[in-house]
Amino acid sequence: MAVTFARLKLRVLGNGLRGQTWRIVLFVVGLVIGLWFAGIGFLLFTLSGVRSQPELAVLVPAFGGGMIVLGWLLVPLVWSGVDETLDPARFALLPLSRPTVLVGLFTAALIGVPAVTTLVATAGLVVGAGRHGGLPAAATEAVAIVLGLLLCVAASRAMTSAFSSLLRARRTRDTAAVALAMLAALLGPLQIAVFAAAQRAGLDRLVRAAELLGWTPFGAPYLIGFDVAAGRYAAALGRLAITAGTIAVLLWWWARTLESAMLGVAAAGAAPDRRRTTRSPVAQLLGRLPRTRSGALVAREVRYWWRDARRRASLITVGVLSVVIPFSGNLGALLTPDEVRTPPPPFGLLMGAMMTVGSLAAVSLANQFGFDGTAYAAHLIAGVKGRTELAARAIAYSVYILPLLVVASIVAAVLAGGPEHLPAMLGGVLAVYGAGLAVNLAVSVVAAYALPETSNPFAVNTGAGLAKSLLAMGALLGALAAAAPIVVLALVLDGVWSALLLPVGVVYGGGAVWLGITVVGELLDRRAPEVLAAVTPRR
Repeated sequence: MAVTFARLKLRVLGNGLRGQTWRIVLFVVGLVIGLWFAGIGFLLFTLSGVRSQPELAVLVPAFGGGMIVLGWLLVPLVWSGVDETLDPARFALLPLSRPTVLVGLFTAALIGVPAVTTLVATAGLVVGAGRHGGLPAAATEAVAIVLGLLLCVAASRAMTSAFSSLLRARRTRDTAAVALAMLAALLGPLQIAVFAAAQRAGLDRLVRAAELLGWTPFGAPYLIGFDVAAGRYAAALGRLAITAGTIAVLLWWWARTLESAMLGVAAAGAAPDRRRTTRSPVAQLLGRLPRTRSGALVAREVRYWWRDARRRASLITVGVLSVVIPFSGNLGALLTPDEVRTPPPPFGLLMGAMMTVGSLAAVSLANQFGFDGTAYAAHLIAGVKGRTELAARAIAYSVYILPLLVVASIVAAVLAGGPEHLPAMLGGVLAVYGAGLAVNLAVSVVAAYALPETSNPFAVNTGAGLAKSLLAMGALLGALAAAAPIVVLALVLDGVWSALLLPVGVVYGGGAVWLGITVVGELLDRRAPEVLAAVTPRR
Protein backbone atom coordinates (compact mmCIF):
# COMPACT_ATOMS: atom_id res chain seq x y z
CA MET A 1 0.00 0.00 0.00
CA ALA A 2 2.90 2.37 0.70
CA VAL A 3 4.19 1.74 -2.82
CA THR A 4 0.72 2.47 -4.19
CA PHE A 5 0.63 5.84 -2.43
CA ALA A 6 4.12 6.63 -3.70
CA ARG A 7 3.10 5.83 -7.28
CA LEU A 8 -0.05 7.92 -6.83
CA LYS A 9 2.02 10.86 -5.60
CA LEU A 10 4.30 10.61 -8.63
CA ARG A 11 1.32 10.25 -10.97
CA VAL A 12 -0.43 13.32 -9.52
CA LEU A 13 2.84 15.24 -9.63
CA GLY A 14 3.38 14.31 -13.27
CA ASN A 15 -0.18 15.23 -14.24
CA GLY A 16 0.18 18.56 -12.45
CA LEU A 17 3.31 19.38 -14.42
CA ARG A 18 1.94 18.26 -17.77
CA GLY A 19 1.26 21.25 -19.99
CA GLN A 20 2.26 23.72 -17.26
CA THR A 21 5.56 25.21 -18.38
CA TRP A 22 5.89 27.53 -15.41
CA ARG A 23 5.36 24.66 -12.99
CA ILE A 24 8.03 22.61 -14.72
CA VAL A 25 10.42 25.56 -14.55
CA LEU A 26 9.69 26.09 -10.86
CA PHE A 27 10.16 22.41 -10.15
CA VAL A 28 13.50 22.32 -11.95
CA VAL A 29 14.64 25.57 -10.29
CA GLY A 30 13.58 24.23 -6.90
CA LEU A 31 15.47 21.00 -7.52
CA VAL A 32 18.62 22.88 -8.57
CA ILE A 33 18.46 25.22 -5.57
CA GLY A 34 17.76 22.30 -3.26
CA LEU A 35 20.71 20.31 -4.57
CA TRP A 36 22.96 23.38 -4.30
CA PHE A 37 22.08 23.77 -0.61
CA ALA A 38 22.38 20.01 -0.20
CA GLY A 39 25.92 20.16 -1.57
CA ILE A 40 26.86 22.92 0.84
CA GLY A 41 25.32 20.98 3.72
CA PHE A 42 27.14 17.83 2.67
CA LEU A 43 30.48 19.63 2.80
CA LEU A 44 29.72 21.17 6.17
CA PHE A 45 28.65 17.84 7.66
CA THR A 46 31.82 16.15 6.40
CA LEU A 47 33.70 18.38 8.86
CA SER A 48 32.58 15.89 11.49
CA GLY A 49 35.26 13.56 10.14
CA VAL A 50 38.24 15.87 10.74
CA ARG A 51 40.45 13.74 12.98
CA SER A 52 42.61 16.65 14.15
CA GLN A 53 39.49 18.18 15.74
CA PRO A 54 37.70 15.28 17.47
CA GLU A 55 35.20 17.62 19.15
CA LEU A 56 33.66 18.25 15.72
CA ALA A 57 32.38 14.65 15.78
CA VAL A 58 29.98 15.85 18.49
CA LEU A 59 29.40 19.49 17.59
CA VAL A 60 28.57 19.05 13.89
CA PRO A 61 26.06 16.16 14.19
CA ALA A 62 24.35 17.56 17.29
CA PHE A 63 23.99 21.22 16.34
CA GLY A 64 23.72 20.67 12.59
CA GLY A 65 21.16 17.90 12.94
CA GLY A 66 19.25 19.89 15.54
CA MET A 67 18.95 22.87 13.20
CA ILE A 68 17.66 20.60 10.42
CA VAL A 69 14.96 19.12 12.66
CA LEU A 70 14.02 22.58 13.92
CA GLY A 71 13.82 23.85 10.36
CA TRP A 72 11.46 21.04 9.38
CA LEU A 73 9.30 21.98 12.37
CA LEU A 74 9.06 25.73 11.92
CA VAL A 75 9.76 26.65 8.27
CA PRO A 76 6.54 25.05 6.89
CA LEU A 77 4.55 26.98 9.48
CA VAL A 78 6.08 30.40 8.98
CA TRP A 79 7.32 30.48 5.38
CA SER A 80 7.01 27.79 2.73
CA GLY A 81 4.01 25.65 3.73
CA VAL A 82 3.86 21.89 3.37
CA ASP A 83 3.45 19.88 0.17
CA GLU A 84 0.04 18.23 0.21
CA THR A 85 -0.23 16.85 -3.30
CA LEU A 86 -2.21 13.95 -1.81
CA ASP A 87 -4.99 15.66 0.12
CA PRO A 88 -6.15 13.48 3.08
CA ALA A 89 -9.75 14.51 2.40
CA ARG A 90 -9.64 12.62 -0.92
CA PHE A 91 -9.41 9.33 0.99
CA ALA A 92 -12.30 9.95 3.38
CA LEU A 93 -14.85 7.89 1.38
CA LEU A 94 -12.50 5.05 0.48
CA PRO A 95 -12.54 1.77 2.49
CA LEU A 96 -9.09 2.42 3.95
CA SER A 97 -8.20 2.21 7.60
CA ARG A 98 -6.57 5.17 9.30
CA PRO A 99 -3.21 3.34 9.77
CA THR A 100 -3.17 2.53 6.05
CA VAL A 101 -3.81 6.15 5.09
CA LEU A 102 -1.23 7.32 7.63
CA VAL A 103 1.51 5.05 6.30
CA GLY A 104 0.62 5.93 2.71
CA LEU A 105 0.65 9.69 3.29
CA PHE A 106 3.86 9.38 5.28
CA THR A 107 5.49 7.53 2.38
CA ALA A 108 4.23 10.13 -0.10
CA ALA A 109 5.62 12.93 2.09
CA LEU A 110 9.09 11.45 1.68
CA ILE A 111 8.92 12.11 -2.06
CA GLY A 112 9.95 15.66 -2.78
CA VAL A 113 12.79 18.14 -3.06
CA PRO A 114 13.02 18.94 0.70
CA ALA A 115 13.41 15.27 1.62
CA VAL A 116 16.03 14.66 -1.07
CA THR A 117 17.92 17.80 -0.03
CA THR A 118 17.94 16.76 3.61
CA LEU A 119 19.11 13.25 2.83
CA VAL A 120 21.92 14.41 0.55
CA ALA A 121 23.11 17.06 3.02
CA THR A 122 23.16 14.73 6.03
CA ALA A 123 25.00 12.09 3.97
CA GLY A 124 28.10 14.08 4.85
CA LEU A 125 27.79 12.57 8.34
CA VAL A 126 28.20 9.11 6.78
CA VAL A 127 31.57 10.21 5.43
CA GLY A 128 32.51 11.69 8.80
CA ALA A 129 31.51 8.59 10.76
CA GLY A 130 33.34 6.39 8.27
CA ARG A 131 36.56 8.32 8.78
CA HIS A 132 36.32 7.76 12.53
CA GLY A 133 35.09 4.16 12.63
CA GLY A 134 35.35 2.63 9.20
CA LEU A 135 32.65 0.75 7.31
CA PRO A 136 30.55 -0.37 10.36
CA ALA A 137 30.23 3.20 11.62
CA ALA A 138 29.45 4.51 8.12
CA ALA A 139 26.76 1.86 7.56
CA THR A 140 25.21 2.63 10.94
CA GLU A 141 25.22 6.35 10.24
CA ALA A 142 23.60 5.73 6.84
CA VAL A 143 20.69 4.07 8.64
CA ALA A 144 20.72 6.88 11.21
CA ILE A 145 20.31 9.69 8.68
CA VAL A 146 17.34 7.83 7.15
CA LEU A 147 15.82 7.68 10.62
CA GLY A 148 16.59 11.39 10.97
CA LEU A 149 14.72 12.10 7.75
CA LEU A 150 11.74 10.06 8.98
CA LEU A 151 11.82 12.07 12.19
CA CYS A 152 11.91 15.38 10.31
CA VAL A 153 9.00 14.50 8.04
CA ALA A 154 6.92 13.08 10.90
CA ALA A 155 7.55 16.19 13.00
CA SER A 156 6.64 18.52 10.13
CA ARG A 157 3.43 16.68 9.28
CA ALA A 158 2.34 16.31 12.90
CA MET A 159 2.94 19.99 13.61
CA THR A 160 1.20 21.37 10.52
CA SER A 161 -1.72 18.95 10.87
CA ALA A 162 -2.19 19.85 14.53
CA PHE A 163 -2.11 23.59 13.89
CA SER A 164 -4.42 23.29 10.90
CA SER A 165 -6.98 21.49 13.07
CA LEU A 166 -6.67 24.10 15.81
CA LEU A 167 -6.95 27.02 13.39
CA ARG A 168 -10.11 25.53 11.88
CA ALA A 169 -11.78 25.11 15.27
CA ARG A 170 -13.52 28.17 16.66
CA ARG A 171 -13.01 27.09 20.25
CA THR A 172 -9.25 26.78 19.95
CA ARG A 173 -8.26 29.09 17.11
CA ASP A 174 -7.25 31.93 19.45
CA THR A 175 -5.01 29.57 21.43
CA ALA A 176 -3.57 28.23 18.20
CA ALA A 177 -2.97 31.77 16.97
CA VAL A 178 -0.96 32.60 20.10
CA ALA A 179 1.01 29.34 19.86
CA LEU A 180 1.77 29.89 16.18
CA ALA A 181 2.84 33.44 16.93
CA MET A 182 5.22 32.18 19.61
CA LEU A 183 6.71 29.62 17.21
CA ALA A 184 7.17 32.29 14.57
CA ALA A 185 8.79 34.54 17.15
CA LEU A 186 11.29 31.80 18.03
CA LEU A 187 13.13 31.85 14.72
CA GLY A 188 15.09 35.07 14.98
CA PRO A 189 15.78 35.19 18.73
CA LEU A 190 16.74 31.52 18.78
CA GLN A 191 19.47 31.98 16.18
CA ILE A 192 20.81 35.06 17.94
CA ALA A 193 20.70 33.30 21.32
CA VAL A 194 22.69 30.39 19.92
CA PHE A 195 25.40 32.67 18.48
CA ALA A 196 25.52 34.70 21.68
CA ALA A 197 25.86 31.53 23.74
CA ALA A 198 28.65 30.36 21.45
CA GLN A 199 30.48 33.65 22.05
CA ARG A 200 30.04 33.33 25.79
CA ALA A 201 30.92 29.66 26.16
CA GLY A 202 34.24 28.02 25.51
CA LEU A 203 34.79 24.93 23.44
CA ASP A 204 34.35 22.62 26.42
CA ARG A 205 30.97 24.09 27.25
CA LEU A 206 29.85 23.83 23.64
CA VAL A 207 30.82 20.17 23.59
CA ARG A 208 28.86 19.51 26.78
CA ALA A 209 25.85 21.35 25.32
CA ALA A 210 26.16 19.25 22.15
CA GLU A 211 26.31 16.06 24.18
CA LEU A 212 23.17 17.11 26.04
CA LEU A 213 21.43 17.97 22.75
CA GLY A 214 22.46 14.55 21.47
CA TRP A 215 20.17 12.95 24.03
CA THR A 216 17.15 14.80 22.70
CA PRO A 217 15.21 14.02 19.50
CA PHE A 218 16.93 16.98 17.81
CA GLY A 219 20.40 15.48 17.86
CA ALA A 220 19.98 11.83 18.79
CA PRO A 221 19.62 10.28 15.31
CA TYR A 222 22.71 11.98 13.93
CA LEU A 223 25.13 10.81 16.64
CA ILE A 224 24.37 7.09 16.43
CA GLY A 225 27.10 6.30 13.89
CA PHE A 226 29.70 8.27 15.85
CA ASP A 227 28.83 6.31 18.99
CA VAL A 228 29.51 3.11 17.07
CA ALA A 229 32.80 4.55 15.83
CA ALA A 230 33.85 5.29 19.41
CA GLY A 231 32.70 1.91 20.71
CA ARG A 232 29.80 3.37 22.74
CA TYR A 233 27.27 0.73 21.70
CA ALA A 234 24.98 1.26 24.68
CA ALA A 235 24.78 5.00 23.88
CA ALA A 236 24.02 4.17 20.25
CA LEU A 237 21.16 1.89 21.29
CA GLY A 238 19.86 4.58 23.63
CA ARG A 239 19.83 7.22 20.90
CA LEU A 240 18.20 4.75 18.53
CA ALA A 241 15.43 4.17 21.10
CA ILE A 242 14.93 7.93 21.52
CA THR A 243 14.66 8.41 17.76
CA ALA A 244 12.31 5.49 17.15
CA GLY A 245 10.14 6.42 20.12
CA THR A 246 9.86 10.03 18.97
CA ILE A 247 8.87 8.96 15.45
CA ALA A 248 6.20 6.66 16.91
CA VAL A 249 4.80 9.43 19.13
CA LEU A 250 4.75 11.92 16.25
CA LEU A 251 2.96 9.47 13.97
CA TRP A 252 0.44 8.78 16.74
CA TRP A 253 -0.07 12.54 17.13
CA TRP A 254 -0.49 12.96 13.39
CA ALA A 255 -2.99 10.11 13.32
CA ARG A 256 -5.05 11.84 16.01
CA THR A 257 -5.52 14.90 13.79
CA LEU A 258 -5.64 13.05 10.47
CA GLU A 259 -9.30 12.09 10.77
CA SER A 260 -10.44 15.70 11.11
CA ALA A 261 -8.24 16.59 8.12
CA MET A 262 -9.87 13.81 6.08
CA LEU A 263 -13.36 14.94 7.00
CA GLY A 264 -12.58 18.66 6.97
CA VAL A 265 -14.42 19.20 10.23
CA ALA A 266 -13.79 21.63 13.04
CA ALA A 267 -14.97 21.86 16.57
CA ALA A 268 -18.18 23.71 16.96
CA GLY A 269 -18.09 27.15 18.46
CA ALA A 270 -20.42 28.72 20.93
CA ALA A 271 -24.10 28.57 20.16
CA PRO A 272 -25.13 31.52 18.04
CA ASP A 273 -27.03 34.32 19.66
CA ARG A 274 -30.58 33.94 18.36
CA ARG A 275 -32.02 36.97 20.11
CA ARG A 276 -34.04 39.23 17.89
CA THR A 277 -32.33 42.22 16.47
CA THR A 278 -33.69 45.15 14.56
CA ARG A 279 -30.55 45.45 12.46
CA SER A 280 -30.68 44.09 8.94
CA PRO A 281 -28.08 41.56 7.73
CA VAL A 282 -26.54 44.30 5.60
CA ALA A 283 -26.20 46.59 8.60
CA GLN A 284 -24.71 43.79 10.68
CA LEU A 285 -22.12 43.12 7.99
CA LEU A 286 -21.16 46.70 7.21
CA GLY A 287 -21.42 48.24 10.65
CA ARG A 288 -20.34 51.86 10.26
CA LEU A 289 -18.90 51.35 6.81
CA PRO A 290 -20.73 53.02 3.91
CA ARG A 291 -23.40 50.94 2.20
CA THR A 292 -21.56 50.83 -1.07
CA ARG A 293 -19.75 48.20 -3.08
CA SER A 294 -16.45 49.37 -1.62
CA GLY A 295 -17.81 49.19 1.92
CA ALA A 296 -19.12 45.68 1.38
CA LEU A 297 -15.77 44.52 -0.03
CA VAL A 298 -13.83 46.02 2.87
CA ALA A 299 -16.18 44.41 5.39
CA ARG A 300 -15.86 41.06 3.62
CA GLU A 301 -12.07 41.19 3.54
CA VAL A 302 -11.77 42.27 7.18
CA ARG A 303 -13.80 39.25 8.25
CA TYR A 304 -12.01 36.86 5.94
CA TRP A 305 -8.56 37.85 7.15
CA TRP A 306 -9.37 36.62 10.62
CA ARG A 307 -11.99 33.92 10.04
CA ASP A 308 -10.30 32.09 7.17
CA ALA A 309 -7.69 29.73 8.62
CA ARG A 310 -5.26 30.12 5.73
CA ARG A 311 -5.32 33.90 5.81
CA ARG A 312 -5.20 33.97 9.60
CA ALA A 313 -2.09 31.78 9.67
CA SER A 314 -0.37 34.07 7.15
CA LEU A 315 -1.46 37.19 9.00
CA ILE A 316 -0.22 35.95 12.38
CA THR A 317 3.12 34.82 11.02
CA VAL A 318 3.88 38.06 9.16
CA GLY A 319 2.66 40.17 12.05
CA VAL A 320 4.77 38.46 14.67
CA LEU A 321 7.89 38.36 12.53
CA SER A 322 7.43 42.05 11.84
CA VAL A 323 7.47 42.82 15.54
CA VAL A 324 10.30 40.40 16.35
CA ILE A 325 12.80 41.69 13.75
CA PRO A 326 13.68 45.01 15.45
CA PHE A 327 13.95 43.34 18.85
CA SER A 328 16.16 40.55 17.54
CA GLY A 329 18.78 43.04 16.46
CA ASN A 330 19.42 43.95 20.09
CA LEU A 331 19.05 40.50 21.62
CA GLY A 332 22.63 39.51 20.96
CA ALA A 333 23.92 42.46 22.98
CA LEU A 334 21.67 41.49 25.89
CA LEU A 335 22.82 37.86 25.95
CA THR A 336 26.56 38.31 25.54
CA PRO A 337 28.82 38.83 28.56
CA ASP A 338 30.20 42.23 29.51
CA GLU A 339 33.71 41.57 28.23
CA VAL A 340 32.50 40.85 24.70
CA ARG A 341 29.27 42.84 24.70
CA THR A 342 28.73 44.98 21.66
CA PRO A 343 27.11 48.43 21.89
CA PRO A 344 23.40 48.76 21.16
CA PRO A 345 22.51 48.81 17.48
CA PRO A 346 22.95 52.25 15.91
CA PHE A 347 20.03 54.21 14.56
CA GLY A 348 20.89 53.32 10.97
CA LEU A 349 20.88 49.58 11.68
CA LEU A 350 17.51 49.72 13.40
CA MET A 351 16.14 51.89 10.60
CA GLY A 352 17.25 49.22 8.14
CA ALA A 353 15.47 46.61 10.24
CA MET A 354 12.31 48.71 10.15
CA MET A 355 12.57 49.05 6.38
CA THR A 356 12.67 45.25 6.21
CA VAL A 357 9.64 45.12 8.50
CA GLY A 358 7.69 47.43 6.21
CA SER A 359 8.44 45.41 3.09
CA LEU A 360 7.81 42.10 4.85
CA ALA A 361 4.45 43.26 6.19
CA ALA A 362 2.95 43.47 2.69
CA VAL A 363 4.10 40.05 1.49
CA SER A 364 0.84 38.29 2.39
CA LEU A 365 -0.89 40.10 -0.49
CA ALA A 366 1.47 38.60 -3.08
CA ASN A 367 -1.10 35.87 -3.79
CA GLN A 368 -4.24 37.42 -2.38
CA PHE A 369 -6.48 36.05 -5.14
CA GLY A 370 -5.19 32.56 -4.46
CA PHE A 371 -6.92 32.69 -1.06
CA ASP A 372 -10.26 33.16 -2.86
CA GLY A 373 -9.80 30.48 -5.49
CA THR A 374 -12.91 29.94 -7.57
CA ALA A 375 -14.89 32.29 -5.29
CA TYR A 376 -13.25 35.16 -7.18
CA ALA A 377 -15.62 34.35 -10.05
CA ALA A 378 -18.42 36.08 -8.12
CA HIS A 379 -16.51 39.35 -8.35
CA LEU A 380 -16.16 38.98 -12.10
CA ILE A 381 -19.87 38.26 -12.48
CA ALA A 382 -20.73 41.27 -10.33
CA GLY A 383 -18.47 43.46 -12.47
CA VAL A 384 -16.28 44.76 -9.65
CA LYS A 385 -13.78 47.28 -10.99
CA GLY A 386 -10.12 46.53 -10.50
CA ARG A 387 -9.45 49.73 -8.57
CA THR A 388 -12.34 49.07 -6.21
CA GLU A 389 -11.22 45.50 -5.69
CA LEU A 390 -7.61 46.32 -4.91
CA ALA A 391 -8.40 49.35 -2.75
CA ALA A 392 -10.80 47.34 -0.59
CA ARG A 393 -8.29 44.52 -0.15
CA ALA A 394 -5.47 46.90 0.75
CA ILE A 395 -7.62 48.77 3.29
CA ALA A 396 -8.90 45.60 4.96
CA TYR A 397 -5.41 44.11 5.25
CA SER A 398 -4.01 47.37 6.62
CA VAL A 399 -6.62 47.33 9.39
CA TYR A 400 -4.61 44.49 10.96
CA ILE A 401 -1.10 45.42 9.84
CA LEU A 402 -0.89 49.14 10.62
CA PRO A 403 -1.27 48.70 14.42
CA LEU A 404 1.50 46.09 14.29
CA LEU A 405 3.76 48.49 12.42
CA VAL A 406 3.14 51.17 15.04
CA VAL A 407 4.11 48.72 17.79
CA ALA A 408 7.22 47.68 15.86
CA SER A 409 8.19 51.32 15.41
CA ILE A 410 7.81 51.99 19.13
CA VAL A 411 9.99 48.98 19.96
CA ALA A 412 12.66 50.12 17.49
CA ALA A 413 12.57 53.69 18.80
CA VAL A 414 13.06 52.51 22.38
CA LEU A 415 15.97 50.30 21.35
CA ALA A 416 17.51 53.19 19.40
CA GLY A 417 17.68 55.31 22.52
CA GLY A 418 14.45 57.19 23.04
CA PRO A 419 11.01 58.26 21.75
CA GLU A 420 12.58 61.06 19.70
CA HIS A 421 13.40 58.41 17.09
CA LEU A 422 9.74 57.33 16.75
CA PRO A 423 8.74 59.77 13.94
CA ALA A 424 11.66 58.64 11.79
CA MET A 425 11.02 54.95 12.45
CA LEU A 426 7.31 55.23 11.77
CA GLY A 427 7.76 57.35 8.66
CA GLY A 428 10.31 54.96 7.20
CA VAL A 429 8.25 51.85 7.83
CA LEU A 430 5.06 53.43 6.43
CA ALA A 431 6.87 54.49 3.28
CA VAL A 432 8.25 51.02 2.63
CA TYR A 433 4.92 49.40 3.57
CA GLY A 434 3.13 51.59 1.03
CA ALA A 435 5.69 50.71 -1.63
CA GLY A 436 5.35 47.05 -0.62
CA LEU A 437 1.59 47.19 -1.06
CA ALA A 438 1.99 48.60 -4.56
CA VAL A 439 4.53 45.94 -5.53
CA ASN A 440 2.53 43.07 -4.05
CA LEU A 441 -0.70 44.23 -5.69
CA ALA A 442 1.09 43.95 -9.04
CA VAL A 443 2.56 40.55 -8.14
CA SER A 444 -0.86 39.23 -7.13
CA VAL A 445 -2.24 40.04 -10.59
CA VAL A 446 0.62 38.91 -12.83
CA ALA A 447 1.86 35.91 -10.80
CA ALA A 448 -1.19 34.45 -9.11
CA TYR A 449 -1.21 30.70 -8.45
CA ALA A 450 -3.73 28.21 -7.14
CA LEU A 451 -3.75 26.87 -3.60
CA PRO A 452 -4.87 23.30 -2.95
CA GLU A 453 -8.48 22.67 -1.99
CA THR A 454 -7.80 21.41 1.50
CA SER A 455 -8.64 22.33 5.05
CA ASN A 456 -4.94 22.53 5.91
CA PRO A 457 -4.00 26.24 5.85
CA PHE A 458 -0.30 25.39 5.42
CA ALA A 459 -0.76 23.15 2.38
CA VAL A 460 0.72 24.05 -1.00
CA ASN A 461 0.90 22.20 -4.28
CA THR A 462 4.14 20.62 -5.40
CA GLY A 463 6.37 23.42 -6.65
CA ALA A 464 4.15 26.10 -5.16
CA GLY A 465 6.29 26.23 -2.03
CA LEU A 466 9.19 27.49 -4.13
CA ALA A 467 6.85 29.86 -5.98
CA LYS A 468 5.65 31.23 -2.66
CA SER A 469 9.20 31.74 -1.41
CA LEU A 470 10.47 33.31 -4.64
CA LEU A 471 7.48 35.64 -4.91
CA ALA A 472 7.89 36.69 -1.30
CA MET A 473 11.60 37.40 -1.74
CA GLY A 474 11.01 39.23 -5.01
CA ALA A 475 8.23 41.32 -3.52
CA LEU A 476 10.35 42.12 -0.46
CA LEU A 477 13.30 43.29 -2.58
CA GLY A 478 10.95 45.10 -4.96
CA ALA A 479 9.42 47.05 -2.08
CA LEU A 480 12.86 48.12 -0.84
CA ALA A 481 13.82 49.16 -4.36
CA ALA A 482 10.59 51.13 -4.81
CA ALA A 483 11.25 52.93 -1.52
CA ALA A 484 14.91 53.59 -2.34
CA PRO A 485 14.54 57.41 -2.05
CA ILE A 486 13.22 57.04 1.49
CA VAL A 487 15.99 54.58 2.35
CA VAL A 488 18.61 57.10 1.15
CA LEU A 489 16.86 59.93 2.98
CA ALA A 490 16.82 57.89 6.19
CA LEU A 491 20.57 57.36 5.95
CA VAL A 492 21.27 61.04 5.22
CA LEU A 493 19.03 62.74 7.77
CA ASP A 494 20.14 62.77 11.37
CA GLY A 495 19.16 64.39 14.63
CA VAL A 496 16.07 66.61 14.64
CA TRP A 497 15.92 66.48 10.85
CA SER A 498 15.07 62.78 10.97
CA ALA A 499 11.58 63.72 12.19
CA LEU A 500 10.87 64.88 8.63
CA LEU A 501 10.70 61.23 7.66
CA LEU A 502 7.23 60.92 9.20
CA PRO A 503 5.34 63.32 6.89
CA VAL A 504 7.54 62.42 3.94
CA GLY A 505 7.05 58.70 4.58
CA VAL A 506 3.28 59.03 4.92
CA VAL A 507 3.00 60.99 1.68
CA TYR A 508 5.41 58.68 -0.16
CA GLY A 509 3.72 55.50 1.06
CA GLY A 510 0.24 56.84 0.37
CA GLY A 511 1.25 57.98 -3.10
CA ALA A 512 2.78 54.57 -3.84
CA VAL A 513 -0.44 52.83 -2.79
CA TRP A 514 -2.58 55.19 -4.89
CA LEU A 515 -0.34 54.72 -7.92
CA GLY A 516 -0.32 50.95 -7.45
CA ILE A 517 -4.11 50.75 -7.15
CA THR A 518 -4.57 52.95 -10.22
CA VAL A 519 -2.12 51.18 -12.51
CA VAL A 520 -2.64 47.62 -11.30
CA GLY A 521 -6.41 48.16 -11.15
CA GLU A 522 -6.49 48.77 -14.88
CA LEU A 523 -4.29 45.73 -15.40
CA LEU A 524 -6.69 43.63 -13.30
CA ASP A 525 -9.63 44.76 -15.44
CA ARG A 526 -7.85 43.31 -18.47
CA ARG A 527 -6.46 40.18 -16.81
CA ALA A 528 -9.32 39.21 -14.49
CA PRO A 529 -10.22 36.03 -16.45
CA GLU A 530 -6.56 34.98 -16.51
CA VAL A 531 -6.29 35.59 -12.77
CA LEU A 532 -9.37 33.44 -12.17
CA ALA A 533 -7.93 30.65 -14.33
CA ALA A 534 -4.60 30.87 -12.50
CA VAL A 535 -6.14 30.55 -9.01
CA THR A 536 -8.53 27.75 -9.97
CA PRO A 537 -7.16 24.44 -8.65
CA ARG A 538 -6.68 21.70 -11.23
CA ARG A 539 -8.70 18.62 -10.38
